[in-house]
Amino acid sequence: MKFAVKLITVFFVLTLSITAFGQGKGVDSQNQKITDSSANKTAGVNGGKTDVGTTGSGINFGKDKTRVQPMLPNPYRVTARRDVLIKAVGDVMRDRKLILDEASSKPADGILVSQPYTFIKGAVVTQSELNRYADIVNDNTRSWTRGRYTITVEVQPIDGMSANVSVNAKVEGRTDGPTGGEWISLRSTGVAEQEFLSALIEAVTGGAPSTSLKAPEVDLKFSVVVANTATKVVSVDATTKSVILNANPKSTRN
Repeated sequence: MKFAVKLITVFFVLTLSITAFGQGKGVDSQNQKITDSSANKTAGVNGGKTDVGTTGSGINFGKDKTRVQPMLPNPYRVTARRDVLIKAVGDVMRDRKLILDEASSKPADGILVSQPYTFIKGAVVTQSELNRYADIVNDNTRSWTRGRYTITVEVQPIDGMSANVSVNAKVEGRTDGPTGGEWISLRSTGVAEQEFLSALIEAVTGGAPSTSLKAPEVDLKFSVVVANTATKVVSVDATTKSVILNANPKSTRN
């Protein structure tokens, strides 16, 4: 009986010893790893690249990914007759839900004016949308409830087949207070003018407007063999930006 008790006691002690030894070894190994990783707090080596990427700062939130659309020149020169442009202006106004103000317009002089067009309503969304079309002052005392603009288009003929088209927008914002509503004139950001001018050019030309005033480059590329001897071929490759002279020896192997 005593032998059995001693055997159980020895077995129990061995079990506790093995468990403690295993736990101690795991803790030591874990603490050692934690110490190693936490002690080496040196700065990352990025080399010569210090802007973005995994070898640079490591983060790029899309900088230079979205290109800013260049603004169209205003006035814009269009190759079309004046009567064609005036008709196109009326068509674009109808497509954009603008009503022609016949009292203010002077088609004989090439001037077309729209009635005020309300492009946004509602106190919650007006300020953000109005800020696209006009420069507004963020004043907590004012609550913008509506936004509208009036488009004025002037067609000035240059010759029989071309004319300058200028677009101006009068942008207004409405505020409602205890004394009633009030329309306030604001300085345009040019968005309304650019949108209308782009739509007009597409309607007249059938394509997207060009923002560049440079003449189109000639696509010139050719290659000429100027010498062909028994041992060498001499050729000239030319483009609009370079001229390359090539002298290639011929192979004498049969």
